[in-house]
Amino acid sequence: MKKMSTRDICLISLFVALIASISQLAIPLPGGVPLTMQTFIVPFSAAILGAKRGAIAAIVYLLLGAVGLPVFTQFGGGLGRIVGPWGGFLLSYPLMSLIVGFSASKQKKLWFAIGLVLGSLLNLTMGMVQFAFVTEQSLEAAFLAAMAPFIFPEAIKMTLVFLTAPVLRKLLEKRKS
Repeated sequence: MKKMSTRDICLISLFVALIASISQLAIPLPGGVPLTMQTFIVPFSAAILGAKRGAIAAIVYLLLGAVGLPVFTQFGGGLGRIVGPWGGFLLSYPLMSLIVGFSASKQKKLWFAIGLVLGSLLNLTMGMVQFAFVTEQSLEAAFLAAMAPFIFPEAIKMTLVFLTAPVLRKLLEKRKS
């Protein structure tokens, strides 16, 4: 197993801090699930860091929140957030990071676009399923409350990731050499 470099640890830490900071940008919606920027910064981080480091950043973020640090939306923390109605969205972040990071590493725009779509669908689906389970709603009701309102905003966020992350990734790769 390859050791992580100091640079890797610093980059992961930087992106954990970015995820925690940007998670505070949230717009409450009537269905109870807020519109957040987490689903922008998590795939953005993975596209820049790659699958492994992006997933590690997402896991560290979740662990910090799980132990009670106020890193989740609206300065929330604790296991209650992870097992609560919105927890499926949070729990999808490491998997989303793996998918997006892997697709970005292929350096083919089509693969990257497919990875962003799949990562976003995974996030929305896991969020919807846990929302349905915890709130004891039907999947149809959960879809209307926890997925449908986010499809268009997610498309915009994934487009922004698609356009911006490769530029920053190239800049970081140049600085590495």
